Amino acid sequence: MTQQAPIDLEKRAFREGVKASAPTMAGIFAWGMVTGMAMVKSGLTLWQALGMTFIVFAGSAQLAALPLMAANAPVWVVFLTALVVNLRFVIFAAAIAPHFAHLPWYKRVWHGYFNADITIALFPRRFPPETVRQTVGKVGYFNGICYPNWWAWQSGSVIGILMASQIPQNWGIGFAGTLALLAITIPLIINSAALVGVVVSGVTAVVAASLPYRLGLLVAVIVGMIAAMVVDSVLDKKKEQA
Repeated sequence: MTQQAPIDLEKRAFREGVKASAPTMAGIFAWGMVTGMAMVKSGLTLWQALGMTFIVFAGSAQLAALPLMAANAPVWVVFLTALVVNLRFVIFAAAIAPHFAHLPWYKRVWHGYFNADITIALFPRRFPPETVRQTVGKVGYFNGICYPNWWAWQSGSVIGILMASQIPQNWGIGFAGTLALLAITIPLIINSAALVGVVVSGVTAVVAASLPYRLGLLVAVIVGMIAAMVVDSVLDKKKEQA
């Protein structure tokens, strides 16, 4: 294989990633716009909102933290809520990490910043666990998913920040963002454990909605994760016995 061949394969894999993720970009853009508007309407300044979108780059954590910040909740509650909401990325990263073990640490850190929900929804389909020893094409495919996702999110978020006071509520941007989040979340329900986690967290969020500082969301995430882990453990034991 010539030196140019791996480069060509990476470029081809990049195009495959872009093609696979393209149908979600409009929804990602809308969701980013909703989050950008929410930051401004929650009282953040222009520069605070821009800093949050580029540094945090996690819409669910941002939307979970904003009401707490607006309500002057304790700092530890804000950080703990954002941390718990983003714990799923630890699982996502652990699932994908073996495929990038051949890269130096600074490149893994770079790719870790761009890791998102859409990554775990698409990357394992193209590169299942049995392909872990394969190295060619993975970085290209990962970037083909994550870079357009980042651009769609940030462009939508920046527009939402800059035009928060100009976009009429009757445009229904918030509903479009909700649909976008559902479009990303539903493909992640790949087994019974994930389904149980989603159902339990949803029910818990409704029941605990009256808790102060929007702690119902935090409780829902924790309870949903525990439920999913319990079901996953039971299923693993049944497989071992079988």
